[in-house]
Amino acid sequence: MLTRLIDWSLHHRGVVLLGTLALALSGVLSFQALPLDALPDTTPPQVQVNTLAPALTPVEVERQLTVPIEQALAGLPQLEQMRSLSKPGLSQVTLQFGDGTDVWFARQQVSERLGHVSLPQGIERPTLGPVATGLGEIFHYLVKSRTRSLTELRTLQDRVIAPALRGVPGVAEVNSWGGEEKQWHVVVEPRRLQQFHLSLGDLYQALEANNANVGGGRVEQAGAARLVLGVGALEGGAAVEEVTVAARDGVPVRVRDVAQVRVGPALRQGATTADGEGEAVLGLGFMRMGENSHAVSQALAQRLEEVRQRLPPDVQVDIVYARTELVEQVLRTVRNNLLEGALLVVAILFVFLGHWRAGLIVAAAIPLSLLFAFNAMVPLGIAGTLMSLGAIDFGLVVDSSVILVENAERRLAEDAGRRGVLEVVRDAAVEVRKPTLFGELIILVVYLPILTLEGVEGKLFRPLALTLIFALLGSALLSMTLMPVLASFVLKPGRGPHREPRLVALLQRLYRPVLDGALRHGRAVLAGAALLTVGAAGAALGLGSEFVPRLSEGTLVINTVRLAEVSLAESIRYGGHIEALLRGKFPDEVKRVWTRTGTAEVATDPMGLELSDVFITLHPRAQWTRAGTQEELVAEMKAELADLPGMRMAFLQPIEMRVNEMLAGVRGDVAIKLFGEDLDLLKAKAQEVEALVRPLPGAADVTVEQVTGQPILHVTVDRAAVARYGIPARDVLDVVEAVGGRRVGDVREGERRVELAVRLAEEYRQNPAQLATVSVVAPDGVRVPLGRLATFREVSGPTTVQREGGQRRLVIQANVRGRDLGGFVEEVRRTLDAKLELPTGYAVRLGGSFEHLERARQRLLLVVPVALALIFLLLYVTYGRVRDALRIFAGVPFAMVGGVLALLVRGLPFSISAAVGFVALSGVSVLGDMVLVSRVRQLLGRGLAPGEAIREAALSRLRPVLMTSAVAALGFVPMAFHTGVGAEVQRPLATVVIGGVLSSAVLTLLVLPVLYAVLGTGQKPQEP
Repeated sequence: MLTRLIDWSLHHRGVVLLGTLALALSGVLSFQALPLDALPDTTPPQVQVNTLAPALTPVEVERQLTVPIEQALAGLPQLEQMRSLSKPGLSQVTLQFGDGTDVWFARQQVSERLGHVSLPQGIERPTLGPVATGLGEIFHYLVKSRTRSLTELRTLQDRVIAPALRGVPGVAEVNSWGGEEKQWHVVVEPRRLQQFHLSLGDLYQALEANNANVGGGRVEQAGAARLVLGVGALEGGAAVEEVTVAARDGVPVRVRDVAQVRVGPALRQGATTADGEGEAVLGLGFMRMGENSHAVSQALAQRLEEVRQRLPPDVQVDIVYARTELVEQVLRTVRNNLLEGALLVVAILFVFLGHWRAGLIVAAAIPLSLLFAFNAMVPLGIAGTLMSLGAIDFGLVVDSSVILVENAERRLAEDAGRRGVLEVVRDAAVEVRKPTLFGELIILVVYLPILTLEGVEGKLFRPLALTLIFALLGSALLSMTLMPVLASFVLKPGRGPHREPRLVALLQRLYRPVLDGALRHGRAVLAGAALLTVGAAGAALGLGSEFVPRLSEGTLVINTVRLAEVSLAESIRYGGHIEALLRGKFPDEVKRVWTRTGTAEVATDPMGLELSDVFITLHPRAQWTRAGTQEELVAEMKAELADLPGMRMAFLQPIEMRVNEMLAGVRGDVAIKLFGEDLDLLKAKAQEVEALVRPLPGAADVTVEQVTGQPILHVTVDRAAVARYGIPARDVLDVVEAVGGRRVGDVREGERRVELAVRLAEEYRQNPAQLATVSVVAPDGVRVPLGRLATFREVSGPTTVQREGGQRRLVIQANVRGRDLGGFVEEVRRTLDAKLELPTGYAVRLGGSFEHLERARQRLLLVVPVALALIFLLLYVTYGRVRDALRIFAGVPFAMVGGVLALLVRGLPFSISAAVGFVALSGVSVLGDMVLVSRVRQLLGRGLAPGEAIREAALSRLRPVLMTSAVAALGFVPMAFHTGVGAEVQRPLATVVIGGVLSSAVLTLLVLPVLYAVLGTGQKPQEP
């Protein structure tokens, strides 16, 4: 069949050229439609359920909201994990579903279950978080003004900017963080209520009963119908003041008689500061799941520019973080790697082939194979990312074309014009069609194990394998169609004896005595190769391990934790101080810095007031003066901030932080999770774990999750006292509720509505002693101070209650610096097993990115042997002899030697990226061996003696062996040594392939001929 395909192509050369042109045009169009991103989105389908209860403490939130919601959602189809967070006023339940689950189906199931949840009266129904993933937070902008209040800025954000941005295609949510949300306050003076013998309940009821519009149907009169509308809704503060609460002796008592009505901020759950210049409002754009972050981020920036034109001139809106920048930096790295790799490959082709015509023919396979891959990527939904495009080695792509064109060029030179060019090219193509095609198939087979990876590791590396497989399929097709056609047009018959290029001739002169020496001392060569292989295997066991290298995003995040009782004002002051310090100490490194504290309007990232995230965007590295790498910069910043009192900090990056949090519920590299019921006992055991982990080598930013220390003022109803006075407990709780503010409706302002809340005057809200003097009116008119009806007690309670799998959870998290992640985790396990004792019912479990490493390693250990067996089967089918198949297969372990040594020399740990390199090596390493073995078999079939055949084959095939090895290795050189954004992820893969290809070339040129000589050929001197 392959022969017929080659014959057809050479007889229909015009059709082949037109088909190639169509392929190229289609590939260009596909590239224009290709979605672009920095990395594949690795987060699984998730649904967040948020429930607000502003007045409840964490334990009450857990008891009244979180547990009932968890119980209702347990057992959903394809649900893999459920964890929850209970903070003051907020319950968040996060549900993680299995890969492949339709997120809309999952949200529908969650919504149906939530419809049956029974919650306390007055609590709003749970809402679902945005349809976004851990990589969905793609856009940050600041709204600032020197003349306007935070309330005005927040109003502009909520009413003008955010609605406009939500209309951008692909946007899931535009969130608001910080500022002061506008609210109408009815500020009550309790003494005035007492004067009119009124209670807070009376005020609540009056405001709720005097604020509505109703429909009255239709009235028909004289053949005409009129709609009836009853208007009673409050519009503006003046209307609120005129609401009648009661009547005394025929005189109405209005709201203005007992309270002041004014605009004020809602109870603040968070704040944003920027550049050490004070507070601002932060807007966050979230991309909908499955969208193109590059396109959506660009569209958000364009829409924001349009919105700027509608804002007052004294309002400034600045984009401080856009995923577009990271994507463009990563794609710049990918583009440079591909371009430099292609140029190196083309240069090698020119040098080894000896003239420009043959080099240009082979070079044409590079862009055409890539365009072929684009045609397959678009319909399968594979984005152009660091993983899919960044790991393509054009040296592998052109291998089959190299072998064909080199053989055709040599055959034409040897033929010296005796036959037609078409006939010679056809015979040359047919001669190598079997080994080249089977070589391509072997490389395809070795990438199949990567397609079996699951979870995060699968989403990260499957695009890489698929893209390379598509490019190799295109290359194989081109090598049997376009390459023979181009060779027939471009290559010319030789006019004299065939001469090798000067470099090849020089290499042959150097290689000949080395080969002769190896053949004379064959057993010593084999013994040395065996010892080297065994030594490399031992060294491989000592390599450290990590999941994937940390991608440098160009933006840092400092997670800061202060004392639980810290106020919002103090957190704001502290955040501004950190910003000013960083900008002052690192002017050449820090571009912008902003801090978000607490929780946003939509609780996508809920934190307490004691927690802040300090975001730092960086200038290009060429401008840095205090550090050369991001790791050095982090160390410098940590040293500058180390003296700040009362604060713990951990350095991360935005995508890294969000992915860790979405997958494991924590922000660090390693999470040690303690499970149990008693929070005090969990805290004590967590402190033991912290003391055990902190001294371990590589441990950094070791922190215990802060879950206790929240001061709480308990106002407990005295049941006996309220019974004596006949006062309902509800009247007592009405007073307590008015401390924070009770929502009683909305005030209409044109098309918009603003919340209306009742709250006590400031002196009663800030001083418990004053609060105790507020009187509650008994049914008989007696006024009883609150202090007689309830007990006031200050206690320390939880700041947060975390749950996972239906149990309370406390996390000790750590980052790993200067050490491999896998080795650190193993030492942590050994240490905890030996020294940590837990009571019955309590458990410890480790979580983090290392889990993906372990799962991927187990899967590869299962499927890689199967792939290797398939390679051996293909080799046996190709040559029909077990002995020849074993000779070629010996190249696999010897190639691994070079990969291991390369990792050791560069000080790189084993990672899944490196594992992909080893998988690729197992296919690449057999290509040169196949060329040599095929030539030996041809010469033996012509009657040459075994020794002469081995020597002649090794010398005559020096050029294709060196050429295929050189293009494979040099194609990866830019990836191995590039320092751009994203290069960290590619470096282990490229290092392994380069080292392995070099050691494989040594095997092919020295060890394989010796194997033939020592073990015999197993072939009779005639063509079978």
